[in-house]
Amino acid sequence: MAGVVATEDLRRTGVFALRTLAVAACYYAAGRLGLLRPLVVEGAMFTPIWPPTGVAVACLLIFGLRVWPGITLGVLLVVLHITSLRPDVLGNLVGSTAAPVCACLMLRRVGFRTDLSRLRDGVALVFLGALTAMLISATVGVWMLRLADRVDADDFWEVWLAWWVGDAMGVLIVTPLLLLLHRARRPLPVARWKEAAVLTVIACAVVPLATRHASGLLFLAFPLLIWAALRFQLVGSMLCALFTSVMATVAATQEVGPFARLTRIEIMIKLQAFNGTMALTALLLSAVITEQRNTRRSVEQACQELVEVVEHLTAGDTPRLASPGDTGPARPEPERKQHEPEEIWRKPEES
Repeated sequence: MAGVVATEDLRRTGVFALRTLAVAACYYAAGRLGLLRPLVVEGAMFTPIWPPTGVAVACLLIFGLRVWPGITLGVLLVVLHITSLRPDVLGNLVGSTAAPVCACLMLRRVGFRTDLSRLRDGVALVFLGALTAMLISATVGVWMLRLADRVDADDFWEVWLAWWVGDAMGVLIVTPLLLLLHRARRPLPVARWKEAAVLTVIACAVVPLATRHASGLLFLAFPLLIWAALRFQLVGSMLCALFTSVMATVAATQEVGPFARLTRIEIMIKLQAFNGTMALTALLLSAVITEQRNTRRSVEQACQELVEVVEHLTAGDTPRLASPGDTGPARPEPERKQHEPEEIWRKPEES
């Protein structure tokens, strides 16, 4: 018996170690992707979308809070890729780990569902997981830069805003995609794949034009976003929002299209406002559509059950609810004989 317990403990330890290393590897890979298109604001480098925060929140919601050491290890690997190990890096490790952990705790507190099938789940992810929890990482990180004299006091709030919005955007765009991909089970029908291909082709043609044209055609991306949300719910809308945000970020870093002839601060404000609007619209609109479809499906199922009950009653059968242990079909009760009423009045006898 002791050998079986020891083997089970060893297996659990191995699974935990593998999950921790996998989370660290995913965090590091997402960090390398986020660093491909950085922006410099007041001497500090930041990314308009920081995917590792979305990866961290999704991993904590899927695997549980036990994998938080993987997040810390991933943050350390990303920091070592950017710069050397210094005392202020420890504050970054604490802040970047505490923010996703607090996001997970707050979401669990309000009964968050990872399928994002309710509007309240989308609202909770926006205001608790993204906007509130990411205040921790931004505040701790910028204060560490300030204490190390790498950011001036006059530039504190600009750098803090850029850091906070980048972390929040990572949660808004990356976390819903990872949660839905984790729960995906069945592929789309062939007809839906054709429509998805048409939508992809149109998006690949319209979005680069909208993000790189000097006339400012960013609004052309919103009809595609609505189409994706109506037909493919959260997966389609978030993929569309991610593609559009990435193209807008590329245009902003190259200072072309709507971002030409703007200062760094103006580029940051315009880019983050557009990316935030895209992410919020995609997340909340698809959550509303999914909730309405689930409600309609429940109403249709209830109506179907009601029709079956009415048919049984019309046929003269009394449906019997099956008990938990009853595996056979429900048998109708035997028909009762209808006795004719006795004659109360009788004819008088003829004399």
